[in-house]
Amino acid sequence: MALYGQGIVPAQVPYGQELAATTRRAFMPYLVNQIYQSSPLVASLLSNKKTALGGVSSISAPVQGNPMTTSQWTGYSGAFTTPTQQQGVFLSEFNLKALITPVTFLGMEGALQLDHAVVPLLEARMNDAGNNGGAALQTALYGNSTNTTQLIGLPGAVDDGTNASTYGNLSRSYSWWQSKQYAAGTVAPTRQLVLQYIVGCQKYGSENPTLGIMGPGTWTKLADDFVAQESYQIQPGRGFDSDGDRPRSAFKALDVAGVPIYMDLGCPEGTLYLLNTKYMHLHVHEQANFSFSGFESLLSNNVLGYIGVVLTLCELVVVKPSTQSAVSGFTSVSL
Repeated sequence: MALYGQGIVPAQVPYGQELAATTRRAFMPYLVNQIYQSSPLVASLLSNKKTALGGVSSISAPVQGNPMTTSQWTGYSGAFTTPTQQQGVFLSEFNLKALITPVTFLGMEGALQLDHAVVPLLEARMNDAGNNGGAALQTALYGNSTNTTQLIGLPGAVDDGTNASTYGNLSRSYSWWQSKQYAAGTVAPTRQLVLQYIVGCQKYGSENPTLGIMGPGTWTKLADDFVAQESYQIQPGRGFDSDGDRPRSAFKALDVAGVPIYMDLGCPEGTLYLLNTKYMHLHVHEQANFSFSGFESLLSNNVLGYIGVVLTLCELVVVKPSTQSAVSGFTSVSL
């Protein structure tokens, strides 16, 4: 349907119809995506993924939860009590989860678009398969804790047993297999409060978190505590309009006690995740890393066309939950 009677195009009758029938459209030769979101967490996990192989419990990580020896003080005699055998090592086990994105290609579609495609639909679908898979990962990362068919996300991996009683086939009843959960109490996130939870995370897990993640409204609320304290220094003889660098305001990442706090559109508002990426990785099968199966004919189904799948086998694995924390209850800005 042509857009008649606007701009330089005349009304539909009679000249507009004549122009539409004799003039080609000026298509933009690319497809503008309107629906997917960027995710720093997904991008970070995919860029630092670990390779997994097949097998049952294909990701098995021995973890130490109890001391295996007991030190004793002694005197001049050097005597000590007979040691007892102590179990310190436990086995955490994870299975890979399968993410499948079917891709269709109809025979007549190929015939119609051959040498005449402005945007090849098959190419667009293949690109969408990667974007859709990333969106599915983001949804599971921030929403799934109990669906064992899907990737277990942060609600299940960074948990104290509230959302799931087991993780990695080990009971959350072990204190060393729990993540610290904090309730902020419906308050605005500030540098002082975030510092308090960072220190609490470090005290509980013995190591400092490497990054924090917030939803956009919560992150903006925290940024308000920074921006209000900003000051600008202008050199003599220069002004805001003449300084080539210009004064910088606000931040891409908010740094609190050496921990960068990032905004992720998928993160639930009011929640702060404090993560230690040293012990958190996305494990991806070496033969199924957004891998395409190739097309198979649909003739057996009486259809002239083809179908293939993009397959990813992966799982989020946290081998030291005590180094991860979640804070809930912060207020946020409505955006």
